[in-house]
Amino acid sequence: MKAPVAKKIPHVFIEHQYKRIDNYYWLRNKENKEVLAYINSENEYLKHTLKHTEPFQEELYKEMRARIKEDDDSVPYFKNGYWYYHRYEKGNEHPIYCRKKDSLNNKEEIFLNENELASDFDYYEIVSFSVSPNNKVLAFCEDITGRRLYRIRFLNIETRTFYRDSIEHTSNDLAWKNNQTIFYTLKDRKTLRPFQVKSHILNTPADNDEIVYTEKDDTFITGVSKDKLNKYIYIGCWSTLSTEYRLLDIKKGTDFEIFRKREEKLEYYVETSHNGFYIKHNADGDNFSVSWCAFNQCHKKYWETVIEHKNDILIEDFELFENHLVVQEKQNGLTQLRVLNYAEQSVKVIPPKEDTYTLHIGTNPNYFTQILRIGYSSMTTPSSVIDIDLNTFKEYLKKQAEVLGNFKANDYQSERIWTTAYDGEKIPMSLVYKKDMFKKDGTNPILVYGYGSYGHTIDPYFSSVRLSLLDRGFVFVICHIRGSEYLGRQWYENGKFLKKKNTFTDFISCTQHLIYHNYCSKDKVFAMGGSAGGLLMGAIVNLHPNLYKGIVSNVPFVDVVTTMMDESIPLTTGEYDEWGNPNDETYYFYMLSYSPYDNIEPKAYPNMLITSGLHDSQVQFWEPTKYVAKLRALKTDDNLLLLHTNTDAGHGGSSGRFEHLKEIALEYAFILDLID
Repeated sequence: MKAPVAKKIPHVFIEHQYKRIDNYYWLRNKENKEVLAYINSENEYLKHTLKHTEPFQEELYKEMRARIKEDDDSVPYFKNGYWYYHRYEKGNEHPIYCRKKDSLNNKEEIFLNENELASDFDYYEIVSFSVSPNNKVLAFCEDITGRRLYRIRFLNIETRTFYRDSIEHTSNDLAWKNNQTIFYTLKDRKTLRPFQVKSHILNTPADNDEIVYTEKDDTFITGVSKDKLNKYIYIGCWSTLSTEYRLLDIKKGTDFEIFRKREEKLEYYVETSHNGFYIKHNADGDNFSVSWCAFNQCHKKYWETVIEHKNDILIEDFELFENHLVVQEKQNGLTQLRVLNYAEQSVKVIPPKEDTYTLHIGTNPNYFTQILRIGYSSMTTPSSVIDIDLNTFKEYLKKQAEVLGNFKANDYQSERIWTTAYDGEKIPMSLVYKKDMFKKDGTNPILVYGYGSYGHTIDPYFSSVRLSLLDRGFVFVICHIRGSEYLGRQWYENGKFLKKKNTFTDFISCTQHLIYHNYCSKDKVFAMGGSAGGLLMGAIVNLHPNLYKGIVSNVPFVDVVTTMMDESIPLTTGEYDEWGNPNDETYYFYMLSYSPYDNIEPKAYPNMLITSGLHDSQVQFWEPTKYVAKLRALKTDDNLLLLHTNTDAGHGGSSGRFEHLKEIALEYAFILDLID
């Protein structure tokens, strides 16, 4: 079967007196039968090309699924008189949401069975829910397309009957004001920007809902939430570099009042305590500090510093309790917890546990407790839920994900190593391998993973599906490249705007280090990234295609200039603070110099598997589609170039806990087949 060839229809752009021609611009319209035909032909070509791997894909799928405990449940948390948890039953794709009143010894009450709700849809996911203050009404947000354009529905928990109320095109924000009124956020149907907060009264038409707030600046998004003391409703407005909050005193107020007006490059985040507000902010430095103010003294001049800004410590998050403040912070790439005891005026730091790991504050809805819940994992430690007594600092392991089969953590080794970038910067990497399969002699295959955008940090985490590579001799590496916040806020600043190329060259430096120091064979190097990490993949194969045997690029953001010039596309205007605004020619030509789609040229490229979602809300389906079409026309090699479009899903791939394993099995089979 021959590879599909997309026809060329030149579309001319003239921007800043520069002419660009896009021969595949026509592939944007999924209502066009020719577009769908091309997508289907690419799927058929992939299926034909990898048909010989289908038994192996099935083997990998069964292997991955066999490690999952199918009849499993989450660790319960206590909120407003009930213990909430979800559980899975054997064979089911989706969770069952449950609760028990007062005690875990009491009778289970099932309030949502996602499997039943999903039965009529190709894609289905409950993304959030909230229970009314009297515990009788459930509001939940569901996604039936994968496009992250949600629908809110309501359920009478006592009678198990659904209300007729239905609210379309929403975000996943839900905040009950009382037992009848709930606040939520609307999304723009075209750009998908959360732009408007409205209030809905139960048993009334959604068309009658009151507009509470509209965000008019299209570089900002908005959302609504409620604090865990049930004192205030918050409307938050966020851009990449600035925030603003409005607060409604639930008992006293009728209008939302601005906490502090937005300022350029000022980020602040507010939480309620029993005696005032705590604020995480960057007014004193890029790595953030924590301040406190009384309820009636919100002006900046009244803010009292609680945790000072430090140049070498990034404050990531914080959690409030009646007697404690817990701050999640990162120092030299490793997360630690700083605990302030109000009564004793003491501070204790809970230090790192391993050389490389992931730690985050978990679900803590109860303010009046001395127990902190955290999540923990490493590249050799399965995901764990741990409760910490904030007075004694004794830790209680509530649950560690069970990995079925013959998994033993001691069979695997993780490391953190460093390399030097082209400009002298030290770049960290976290890696893992199976001890009896690894020899540091330049013979092992390797999969190098990266993201490096939005300040989003990929911490070293455990993956049971990854074992299918490690058990076959692979080394797996996460590159903590610039563009993340792994080494603080400046690490992010040095990988964005006009410094974006640092992200790409850092990744290449990491790859070269791994080869030079014999962590892998130079002929068995693979790379993977998704979304903005797909931009990374597109950039590195343009810069250094011979370095990699194969690339897996998931839902890649590769058509940077065209997307950022089109304000009608979801996310574009809110992205100006990440990539720059290409209406400014300085940013335009810098973007143009690294945009993967615009820099494809006649030369040899590595084997590549590109994935896409037809209903993708983050990276529109046409970006990977156009990218593959142009690569096919220009590349000079005979290496594989495959496009897989999930026609039933969006940015996150298939819904359900097993169905997505088939997509991973396809990716792994693609990689492993190249080294057989």
